[in-house]
Amino acid sequence: MEILGYIAALFIGLSLGLIGGGGSILTVPVLVYLMGLSPVISTAYSLFIVGLTSLVGSYKFYQKGLVSLKTAVVFGLPSIMAVFLTRRFLVPAIPENLFSVGDLAVTKGVLLMLLFAGLMVFASVSMIKKKKAPADVADENMDTEPAITQTKPAERHPKPKFNYGGILAEGLVVGTLTGLVGAGGGFLIIPALVLFSKLDMKMAVGTSLLIIAVKSLFGFIGDIYNYEIDWLLLGIFSTISIAGIFVGTFLSTKIHADKLKTSFGWFVLVMGLYIIIKELFFT
Repeated sequence: MEILGYIAALFIGLSLGLIGGGGSILTVPVLVYLMGLSPVISTAYSLFIVGLTSLVGSYKFYQKGLVSLKTAVVFGLPSIMAVFLTRRFLVPAIPENLFSVGDLAVTKGVLLMLLFAGLMVFASVSMIKKKKAPADVADENMDTEPAITQTKPAERHPKPKFNYGGILAEGLVVGTLTGLVGAGGGFLIIPALVLFSKLDMKMAVGTSLLIIAVKSLFGFIGDIYNYEIDWLLLGIFSTISIAGIFVGTFLSTKIHADKLKTSFGWFVLVMGLYIIIKELFFT
């Protein structure tokens, strides 16, 4: 099962490079069901993996001038604060046994997996539905976090205009969600950047990557205080996943990504529903 888990790590990276997202939404299920880790520690490891992969992607966007550092700071600060506090204090404070409904005992692990499965279903819908502007599909990533997409060098981009109230609220919500389920939340961040900061799609994708990288890694710092980390497993898994990103990025120039993204969306939807059924009826 561990061998399958490491193979899955490669496919996580491949999906990120091929379709501009989706891979990290599978990180927690892979760690739980293939690597045999608990849901709580899996969400912690996912933060590290998501943070590193997003950091790689953000650097490539930064080289092309497609990262708004000011926007990343304005949106990122409340998000970083929320994810760190969630991992450091909120998650450890959740009781191991929450409540029972008949024969079903809802534990902390079950709750986190159900939250994550709900996130998977929500993200899958954004991958399956057709975009209004087909030409922008390659630039849009409404999935867990945007990864490396093929973009042209940046030309002129409008200066961001901030709706500080909206950005603050969205940052706190996304940070808390990231802390709970260990996913980057790019499908929430990108629309917020477009709506509240008036960024174009390419700039929003690159900026979102940087925000996700920083807040995920800061969230993981909160876990170092609470759990014993298997650095060897985490390092191998992350390295394989990042290698997959580069392979996927190369293949993306030769494979049409639109159909892949839709197919992957259906796969994520089925996986999300499977997790819900398994945790509710077969735990």
